[in-house]
Amino acid sequence: MKYLVMIQGTQADYEAQGGKGSADAPAWSEQDIQAMYAHMSAINDDLAETGEIVDGNGLAEPAKARHVELGADGKPVITDGPYGETKEVLAGYWVLDCANVERVTEIAARILQCPGPEGTKQFPVVIRPILDGGGDV
Repeated sequence: MKYLVMIQGTQADYEAQGGKGSADAPAWSEQDIQAMYAHMSAINDDLAETGEIVDGNGLAEPAKARHVELGADGKPVITDGPYGETKEVLAGYWVLDCANVERVTEIAARILQCPGPEGTKQFPVVIRPILDGGGDV
């Protein structure tokens, strides 16, 4: 079964990783960043070795996002980010091919152990099974 494993963050988290901390997101040092990269790289290496990783990547900060919606007239309305109403956004993802939900949950628990500065908010890791076709609905 394939699963989408998602990590979340906020614009403040991205800014904190760039050294600009706030009350909600303490500033990350270069050592904090390197520890995070080492942790995530170890997970990716292990998943590559087991053959479970299909794809994965971090995503650009919310300020670089674009939302496209249909307006009342049926034409696209494009809004650049960030948005005042936006809180948590998708910060990164993995597409994993695991034998069962227990295994992907084990991987998500490992992702949650990612190091960061004291006071960094811990967001949940979201697991969503990927449907293989219309018959899965």
